[in-house]
Parts: sequence; C-alpha cells; structure tokens
Amino acid sequence: MTSDRSAHIARFGTHGVWAGWDKFSPEQARAIEELGYGTIWLGGSPKHLRPIRKILDATEAITVAAGIVNIWNTDAAVIADEFVELEDDFPGRFYLGIGAGHREAIAGYQKPYTAVNHYLDILDAKKVPTQRRILAALGPRMLRLSADRALGAHPYLTQPTHTALARAELGDGVLLAPEHKVVIDIDPQKARAIGRPPVDQPYLHLTNYVSNLKRLGWADVDIADGGSDALIDALVAHGDAATVRGQVDKHLTAGADHVAIQVLGEGDPVGPLAEIVKAAI
Repeated sequence: MTSDRSAHIARFGTHGVWAGWDKFSPEQARAIEELGYGTIWLGGSPKHLRPIRKILDATEAITVAAGIVNIWNTDAAVIADEFVELEDDFPGRFYLGIGAGHREAIAGYQKPYTAVNHYLDILDAKKVPTQRRILAALGPRMLRLSADRALGAHPYLTQPTHTALARAELGDGVLLAPEHKVVIDIDPQKARAIGRPPVDQPYLHLTNYVSNLKRLGWADVDIADGGSDALIDALVAHGDAATVRGQVDKHLTAGADHVAIQVLGEGDPVGPLAEIVKAAI
C-alpha cells in the first residue's frame, strides 16, 4: 500500500497549475505540460467530469486532477461512472478531487464530515480506487479522513504555516498538495490590488476558510475589509518570478509533496508560469 501510494504521489510532481475547470484552453494545457509542470488542477465545482476530457485529449502524459467536485451538486454514482470512462480512455492520468464546498452556498447543508464519508462509501461501492481520490481538507478531522480514505489532501487558500500543521496531522506518505495564488509584479500595491479581490470574494466571507485562517492566528481585523496587507501577502505570493518561486516553495519545505500554482490577473497565465519555471534554473 505504501509503495503504491508513493507511486501515485510521484505522478503529481512538485509543482502544478490551478485554474477554474473551464479556464484552460487545450493550447494552454499543452504549453503547461511542455513547461514541465506535473499536474493541471481543474478547480471550481464541475457537475460532470466529461468536460475535463478536452484537457486530457490535448495533453500526452500530465496528471489532471479535479479540484474539486462538490458533493452537494453531484451524484456520486454518476461521478464514479464518469471516472471509469476517463480511466478507460486515459489510464492512470485523472485523479478525482472531492469536497463539501461551503455552507453559505448550499441549501440543506449537513455536517460535511458525515456527508463526505457517505459520498466515499458510494465511490467505494462503484470501485473508484482509494488512491485515485483526493479530499479538499483544511481542518484536522477532514485531513485525517483524507489520509484514511483517499490519496491525500488538497488544501485551498492556505499558507506554509498551515502546510506544516497539515503534514503533522497527515503523517508521512500521504499526498499533501496545497494551492497557492501568485501575482508576478514587483510593485506590492499593484500586486495586492490584483490579489485582494479574488481572496476577499468569496473566501473571506465563507465560514470554513475564515475558521481556518483564525486557527492559523489571523484576527478579525485581518479578515475584515478585504483583508489586511499582511494577510493578502501571506495568501498571494508576489514579486518577480524568483521571489514568487521562493514563496511558493516554502510549502515544499514545510512538508507539502506538491504545490498547485494559481496565477491571478488578466492575460494568458502561460507567460508567468514560464517565468516561474525559469526562475528555478
């Protein structure tokens, strides 16, 4: 089991790229693969997996992961069947990320831990392999569940401090793949002007993310009014490409196996992603 899990973790590489599930064009996906990134994360809450096929079709070998399928607006049995379809056509390349979303957006929201377990029970019955599943996880209980019933965890809107705590909770040999936002701009004010809006709306108004930030020591004053400069700087790496790469890689030093980079701002993200790769050479 351990060696099998290790092989799956290795498929992700140390760096990936994250964007909304319908944001990458096939051409951008090919460019990201050619740059050497290990994984393309298709974020948001797609109701079906079939649209992800265009990214798999456009690329040769890069891992593709859903980050994440929302358990409240999808049928687990349907998602399991669609997973099998993708696995038949693209063996070993697709990983199914699932999560409980946000109580503010869901009518009839139940306890997320119980609901995620039930969803996983259906995936088990439909033979979706444990090692091909990843859980959106921030708090200790969901992190432990991701170690017990999935390949590991995909925390969103975090900082290296959280990564260190998550690794301690998960233990070794479990995938830990946080997302981190970046802006390539050496002017801090301009970078914050780009980074603050997508952090503030919606995340600084959602209970699960606010609770996690408070667990990490951030106060109400940091979270209010669009977020303090210190909070935005912690959640959105900015500067030249080398500075951004150094900030992102602190997740790896803190215990992550992989970090999913989300480029913020207008324009094609491939250019900034190429700069980040070159900064490591």
